[in-house]
Amino acid sequence: MKTRLNAGHLVAVLAVAGLLVLPLYSALSGNIFVLTLFTRIVIMALAAASLNLIMGYGGMMSFGHAAYLGIGGYAVGILAQEGIGSGFIQFPMALLASALFALVIGALSLRTRGVYFIMITLAFAQMAYYVASGLARYGGDDGLTIYKRSDFSGLVNLSNRVQFYYLCLACLLLTVFLIWRIVNSRFGMVVRGLRSNEQRMQAIGFPAKRYQLVCFIIAGTLCGLAGALLANNTDFVSPAVMYWTRSGDLMVMVILGGMGTLFGPLVGAIVYLLLEELLSQITEYWALIMGPLLLLIVLFGRGGIMGVLGRLSRG
Repeated sequence: MKTRLNAGHLVAVLAVAGLLVLPLYSALSGNIFVLTLFTRIVIMALAAASLNLIMGYGGMMSFGHAAYLGIGGYAVGILAQEGIGSGFIQFPMALLASALFALVIGALSLRTRGVYFIMITLAFAQMAYYVASGLARYGGDDGLTIYKRSDFSGLVNLSNRVQFYYLCLACLLLTVFLIWRIVNSRFGMVVRGLRSNEQRMQAIGFPAKRYQLVCFIIAGTLCGLAGALLANNTDFVSPAVMYWTRSGDLMVMVILGGMGTLFGPLVGAIVYLLLEELLSQITEYWALIMGPLLLLIVLFGRGGIMGVLGRLSRG
């Protein structure tokens, strides 16, 4: 057990250390693209980490998690369109809107189990997608261009690539720390217990749906933060960010890295998005290669990358 934990810690330390020094490499090499790419990776890792909280630790297989990415992004875009450019207003509104949407989805979907839970979360996400597509004032299907990034009164300049990258990285690391505190708290142990045996936890007096709903809202709020960052990163938000395939991408990142592991979503996001970028440079039919490759990893890499590393270290 000790060796496995050390192997996991080593991978996490190397990943975080690499992310911390990445802007230095970008500056020395003059490669601006790598900083842009990893900014997106860090943001998607944050979204994947929020999904891992409910899917990996809570056993709630949400297929509509990308809806919060879009809600957080549209909160920033709509406020910017209406002349409210302060990040101190945009970001809290993005978090609040995502939390409220998660409350509604969770209150309804947690009444069901299994495939019904998956389908209800998917249905709500698709509903949000079609609502955003119908917002003609804010671009409709074409999306909404954000002409000015969130303003934090000089504390951080989001137009500066390095400052924005470190803001995204700080949000990711704080999110990972928050999830670590949650899953190791009494609340988190109850959530993990519900994943293992909900009936037994209810029999000993724990209100299952209440704990699961709070966990669901926390995950949605954190993903809304990723959506606000993503909108600032691309200077654009569109309904496509809410589509069910984006939720599938987040699930793949979590499963690839290792469900129920603290840094699994980060590792999964790095590997998945780097593979996507590499294969897309080779052929326009990169998805035909990516699909079977991911399938092989899932079939033969039980527990994801972190699980494979754990078995290798034990061997």
